[in-house]
Order: sequence, then C-alpha cells, then structure tokens
Amino acid sequence: MASSKDFEIEEFNDWFNDIIFKAELADIRYNIKGFVVFRPWSVFSMSKMFRIYEDFLNETGHQQVMMPTLIPEENFLKESEHVEGFSPEVFWVTKHGDEDFEQKYALRPTSETAFYFMFSYWVQSYKDLPLKTYQRANVFRYDSKATKPFIRGREFYWFEAHNLFETLEEAKEQVLEDMEITEAMLHQEFAIPFLFFKRPQWDKFPGAINTYAADTILPNGKMLQLPSTHLLGTKFTETFNVKFKDKDEQLKFPFGTCYGPAISRIYGGLISVHGDKNGLRLPFDLAPTQVIILPLYFSTADNEKVEKLCLDIAEDLDKLGYRVRIDDQKEKTPKERFSYSEMKGIPLRIEIGPKDILEGVVTVYRRDLNTKEKIFIADLYDDIKKISQEFTDNLREQADEFFESKIVTVYTYDDLKEVLDENKVARVPICSIEMEGKACADEIKADTKGGEVRGTRMDYEDLPNEDAICIVCGKKSNCMAYVSKSY
Repeated sequence: MASSKDFEIEEFNDWFNDIIFKAELADIRYNIKGFVVFRPWSVFSMSKMFRIYEDFLNETGHQQVMMPTLIPEENFLKESEHVEGFSPEVFWVTKHGDEDFEQKYALRPTSETAFYFMFSYWVQSYKDLPLKTYQRANVFRYDSKATKPFIRGREFYWFEAHNLFETLEEAKEQVLEDMEITEAMLHQEFAIPFLFFKRPQWDKFPGAINTYAADTILPNGKMLQLPSTHLLGTKFTETFNVKFKDKDEQLKFPFGTCYGPAISRIYGGLISVHGDKNGLRLPFDLAPTQVIILPLYFSTADNEKVEKLCLDIAEDLDKLGYRVRIDDQKEKTPKERFSYSEMKGIPLRIEIGPKDILEGVVTVYRRDLNTKEKIFIADLYDDIKKISQEFTDNLREQADEFFESKIVTVYTYDDLKEVLDENKVARVPICSIEMEGKACADEIKADTKGGEVRGTRMDYEDLPNEDAICIVCGKKSNCMAYVSKSY
C-alpha cells in the first residue's frame, strides 16, 4: 500500500502553503492579518464535516442553541482565572458609530460566560438536568503566534458544547463520551489518527479542573491539537449562581463540562495528514467531486463517441448518488489534467479513449493507492461501489502507520533531544504533570527550543517502568508523558 507521506519533512511547510493556493482552499489576501477567506473546495468539505458532527451530537442528546457573538465585559470579569487566560486574545467592541458603549463587549473567544449567564435562568431543578447544549459558531482570538490558514488563525469555526450535570461523576462520564465522539468523528469518519491526553495542570483551559485534548502528528513531526474537552466542576456555576433544587429540596451547584471541536482546524489537520507530493487526498465522503471522468481526445479518432460514453457514465453515477463531473478541457494535455485531479484530491478518475470503447474497458485511477487499473465497463459500477467503501479505510490505515512511526519511547534526556531533533514525538518518564512538574517541563521547552510536555494518555493507564526516573530532575517518575514541538 502506498505511503501517505512520500515527501520530506522539511518540504511540508512549502507543500502546505502551495496546496492552499493551488487547490484553491483559502485566500490569505483579505486585508486583516490572521483572517482568512475560505474558498468553495474547502468549504464543501468543512460543511460536510459540520453536518456529520452535528448529527452525532444530536444523537448523544445535545440540543442546539445560538448564542450572541458579543459578550459583555462584566461576564468575563466574574471568573478571574478565565478572564486572565483569555484577556490578551480578546477583540473588544467599544463603539457604536461615534459613541462609546457604557462597557466593552468581547467578540467571543469562547462562550462559557455567555452560556452560564443563561444557564442561571434555565436551570432551577434537578428535573432540568442533565442539560446538554451546543452551538455552531465562529470565535475570535488575537493569537500572537504566526498565523497559518486552517491551523492557526484569529477567527475559526467550531462547535462548542456546554453541559451541566447533577453529580461530578456524571460530568466525568461526559468527558469520556466526548472522547468517544472524537474517535467516531476524527478517526472513523475523517481518518485522522490522534492520542487523547490529559493536559498538564499548567496547560489547562482557564477555569477548568482538568483539560483533555486530542493531538495528531503532522508530517513535520509537530503535534496539532484538535478537539479538547474540559472538566469545569462547579467553577462557572458558582460564579454565575447557577443552582438547582435536588430531590430533597436542597440548593446545589451543578457540575459543568465543555467540548470544542474546531472544524476549520480539523480540516487543516486532515489535508496535512492525508496529503502527499501530488496534492490533496480526501476521504471519499468529504470530497466535493468524488469521481472525475476524462475523455482522452485524439485528432484522428471519433471523439464524439468518447464524449457520449463519458456522459452516459456520468449520468449513471449521478443517479447512484456520486458527485461526478466531466473534465473536457481540450486545450490541456492529458498529463496536465491528470495532475490537476490528483492535486485537488478527487478520489477516482475514469479515463476513456477511443481504443477503450473498442475493448469495452475504462482506466480507473484511485487516489488512495495512486494506482491505475483497466476495468470492464460492465463491472465499473460494482467496482466503484467497492472502492468507495474501502477508500477512507485505506487512508486511515496509512495515516495510522505513519502516526505510530513518529512516536519513540526514550528514558534519557539526551535521547529525548535526539528524538525531537529527528522531528518525532518522545514518550518519556517525568516526575509529574501536576504543578510540581512544571519546572521540568519549562526546562525541556527552553533547552529543546520548543519541546512541550503534551500530557499523559487517557485511553489506558500508561505507567513507567518501576525504576524509571524523571529525565530532568531524577526524581521517581509517576507517569509517561509525551513531548513534542507543536503549532
């Protein structure tokens, strides 16, 4: 099976920038830095991703709401840890026309303070719980790091789910459900491998008890955070006076969670994980065009018969529910047309020439394997159905293989630095991901020019050897943590 990564690591940044332009995914020429115009080819796929995610959230009992884009400053100031974490990134609206507002309004960087303000009205009794809500929205953060379309911008598009429960145990169960949703969406639907981490205490969401996040690995060895989920406890319900009467008529604070899959960033991860030297490779269901048909023109042949067969096949595939189009660009060479379809990530290409009509065959190129095969026209529709069913599985298998090859377990500081220098992810013993381990994490980051302790795995108990010691301070290690450079 063809590898999904046949270009060199150092080429990835150039590849990413080129594919954004050449495949017409986004335009960075909008005249506010960090704000990107997304173009139809990427928007089609992202819209499909939104719908798939939305259907799944609905199935798990979440209900959709729409919250205002503006959040009053007074809401932020109620939760000190939260406002301290987000204040440097907040865009503030201060005027209407030439007049100042009485207070500033934030363009939402996240919506806890909006949701919990409303929850204080919506939740009065244990009968109102659990409350599971979400919205599909854009959020604004003045990220001071270098911006990159899809991966890091100052406006991005996401879901945010905000939930309340009667007990802490139910809230913890929701965190586990969020992880299951992430597996079902990212790995199964979008074929993106990831590890779910418990983030270190110094790297948690402002105002949370704990943060858990899914990280994938890009071709350059850097980790990219995708969805994250946060156990909020009663911090926000106490701040916004959200109370309910339990069965014994006692007033209590419910326990909160929030979950934030950023679809625009997930799309950036998707094209990075699956792309190759020839361009995009898109999961079959997400591709704007799933099948492209190329009539091969010859000056001495009966091209009308070729065009007629192409049209008949296109109509049949359309009736079967495939998104199909015909590439009839006579002014371009076959090689140029082949390259274009591969660059755009179209899963299947059907090539038809005059000789094929005589033989009763067509040539099918599949983008998951980068292979060509002659197929009898009589078998074409069954073969396309089979390919459509296995296409995304093949992308997932290739991505999983690449992902696993990038993780290396080491037990010494020198080996950690070597792994990071090789643009891989290190699994290492450290003393702790609680606050007492922060000094060791800071030393790693400074000494390796950006290596970050991402956290410990959540999918199973990942313990070090009994005699393992922290690679930095030499104290007994109580966990295996993952260290990588990141976006």
